[in-house]
Amino acid sequence: MKNDDKSISGFSKLSKRGKMKWLVETFFKQPDAVMRELKSYWVEADQQKVIDGFSENTISNFMLPYGVAPNMIINGRTYVVPMVIEESSVVAAASAGAKFWMTRGGFKTEILGTTKIGQVHFNWYGDPKDLKKLFPKLKERLIKDVQHLTSRMEKRGGGITDIELLDMTDQIDNYYQLKASFETCDSMGANFINSILEEFGRILIAFFKVQEHFSELEKACEIIMAILSNYTPDCIVRTWVQCPVKDLGNFADGMDADTFAKKFSKAIRIAEIDPARATTHNKGIFNGVDSVVLATGNDFRAIEACGHAYASRDGQYSSLSHCELKDGNFRFWLDLPLAVGTIGGLTSLHPIAKRSLELLGNPSAEELMSIIAATGLAQNFAAIRSLVTTGIQHGHMKMHLMNILNHVGANEDECKAAEKHFETEVVSFTGVREFIEDYRNQKNTIERIIGK
Repeated sequence: MKNDDKSISGFSKLSKRGKMKWLVETFFKQPDAVMRELKSYWVEADQQKVIDGFSENTISNFMLPYGVAPNMIINGRTYVVPMVIEESSVVAAASAGAKFWMTRGGFKTEILGTTKIGQVHFNWYGDPKDLKKLFPKLKERLIKDVQHLTSRMEKRGGGITDIELLDMTDQIDNYYQLKASFETCDSMGANFINSILEEFGRILIAFFKVQEHFSELEKACEIIMAILSNYTPDCIVRTWVQCPVKDLGNFADGMDADTFAKKFSKAIRIAEIDPARATTHNKGIFNGVDSVVLATGNDFRAIEACGHAYASRDGQYSSLSHCELKDGNFRFWLDLPLAVGTIGGLTSLHPIAKRSLELLGNPSAEELMSIIAATGLAQNFAAIRSLVTTGIQHGHMKMHLMNILNHVGANEDECKAAEKHFETEVVSFTGVREFIEDYRNQKNTIERIIGK
């Protein structure tokens, strides 16, 4: 295989500046300019040191907008919700959804559970009956021997809540699983759970080595792996909005409340039965969810993975939100698994994550679950409202106008003129570009006339 002249040995051992120097000189046509640009996104030295510690081979910081959605009333309390996202109209939509419901009772939430799970996957080569017979004794040993790891969490009201033995040999030969349930209070708990699970693996091996019946077996038990699961169907929050249909008001193009409610409900039903629609529908929910998760230093990838698995729990991918019209009332709700923390990890290390939590009143993990879910529902409501009334592009492209203007290099006067023009016109990339070109031509013509 021919050696690539852009490969490098020992990259991770280079200093930060050394990494940058090699990158810009190897891959860019203007290395000095790129070096200056990358360095321009560094922050103050002490904070940059903290941020560099979050990952490996860091050379700069990737910027994303940090916005807020005001007027979010959740369980009678008003929040200003921090949101980190680059997609146009998401923060505006969440804000619009919050504003709509602030005069109709706001968002209500209920925590349905906070249990998280972890698994020890292992092979068993002895008699299955012996394993099941000894499990109660093993379970007692497992809980006792990890007391040094669980004692602090137990003082906070958490710890191990259960351990189950699962026989999976009908699917994979010799395969069993210890499924452990945990309560981690205000911590997301990944490191706590993984430390206990790995200790479980060691205890499991040691336990059977000293059992008289298995002493002659060279290997009765073999650990495959021990790790938490990001699927947390018992760590779930429900959020909802409701009001009489007549109180929904009127909508664009003269649509009345009853017509809106029926179209809205039908749109949700479509997402419940059609995976193609459900995928985009749930993506809209996660526009709101992920942006708050990111702003508070939590793991949006784990939450996305869990949410999509939960949406498939009945064998077909389906909508996470639901709508009901009954006895003249409109009810719209969302059940969402959310394993988040407000202490530990990035929540206490990232400078803006700490400010986000302060902005929210330093919530508990359960309160943060409620805030995140309500933001997802606000986002979903605003999106579906647009879809069944004006169409999604009307609002989305209005918000996207500034991105297009930046792309075509419009100056301040041109931006103001374009914003005014497109108040009543359909926004498109071609339309904006043509408007700016016409505006410039007209301006040049007037300047030539005046000059003469």
